[in-house]
Amino acid sequence: HVMRGSMLFSALIALASAEPSLYFKEQFEDGDSWTTRWVESSHRSDYGEFVLTPGKFYGDPEKDKGLQTSQDARFYSSSARFEPFTNQGKTLVIQFTVKHEQNIDCGGGYIKLFPADLDQADMHGDSKYNIMFGPDICGPGTKKVHVIINYKGKNHLINKDVRCKDDEYTHLYTLILNPDNTYEVKIDNKKVESGSLEEDWDILPPKKVKDPEAVKPDDWDERERVEDPEDKKPEDWDRPENIADPDAKKPEDWDNEMDGEWEPPMVSNPDYKGEWKPRKIDNPDYKGKWVHPEIDNPEYSADSEIYRFDSIGVIGLDLWQVKSGTIFDNFLITDDATLAEEVGNETWGQTKDPEKKMKVSQEEQERKKLEAEEMGRKEQTKDEPEDEEEEEKEEELEDLEEEEETGAEEEEEETDSIKDEL
Repeated sequence: HVMRGSMLFSALIALASAEPSLYFKEQFEDGDSWTTRWVESSHRSDYGEFVLTPGKFYGDPEKDKGLQTSQDARFYSSSARFEPFTNQGKTLVIQFTVKHEQNIDCGGGYIKLFPADLDQADMHGDSKYNIMFGPDICGPGTKKVHVIINYKGKNHLINKDVRCKDDEYTHLYTLILNPDNTYEVKIDNKKVESGSLEEDWDILPPKKVKDPEAVKPDDWDERERVEDPEDKKPEDWDRPENIADPDAKKPEDWDNEMDGEWEPPMVSNPDYKGEWKPRKIDNPDYKGKWVHPEIDNPEYSADSEIYRFDSIGVIGLDLWQVKSGTIFDNFLITDDATLAEEVGNETWGQTKDPEKKMKVSQEEQERKKLEAEEMGRKEQTKDEPEDEEEEEKEEELEDLEEEEETGAEEEEEETDSIKDEL
């Protein structure tokens, strides 16, 4: 019985340890109460304001409510605190949704993960962070997913180009850091990039460096092909590029005294062979391209815990946007990638199709409205010429009446003058 009880206790401990840790979850489901959890920085006095809204189109009017940037050409700085933890020996998963419903031209859509000692009231662009992750768009040239990792006080950008989504719909962004120094980036619950933290970032010095003592020998010949020293230029090779036209005839009316001495025009020489060059042959002394020998880098030191952060305690939105309107929602920090995927499917996965349907419906209504307005303008334009014609006819009648009145007056004056003469 003692043995059986001990085994059961061990099984319960193992089960408990296997339970995923949920460090932070924010879906803005309690109205304006989010303002008690999120702290706006006062480092600047002109930060843009976040508002809670599902946006102009959505899949669910309540579930899709998130923090939206509301003022153009502003910096934004707001953060939320949670119980501090370390990811040592554990997987770290960061996940959230971003919707650029304003068709963003230039601005950030990323989050920052800070150590617990961050002064939230003074958070700003230079505040030390652990990880910066998420989309960044600026014009047609910058459409990337930032994955920046702080290692020993220095920020390191990923060496790969991870493309972000640039449409107006909601997208799910997920970063997974594993305790074996590997990582994975997912967009909409699909892997878009993965690899090694050591290989895909310049975090550690290179393992090998060029040997500073090694120098290419002076007689090292890297030419694969050389001119044949036995090849000689043919004696009849040199021909002029242009010659006098043999078919040209001096005009009969040509006057040497008046026109000068006649010379035939020049034409391309069909026998011209161009500049002679000796043929190429394989270089018998060719040794191949000289490769600078490498040695072990004395500055390199392996680190099996690049992924590790001793203190993680704040998530923040610290960014700049030219055109506002981005909505952030469904924040999740956990140590379980499967849980994150399930939460993504329960949130973004449930509302993405209805959201798109609503957007398409709005565009269709807008299209019909514009068509109706265009038809109205055309009808109005069609009526205008008829009105102008009627006005012209009325003016002509008035002119005729005036002419008739003038003629009658003139006739009366002539009659009166005749009477006077008589």
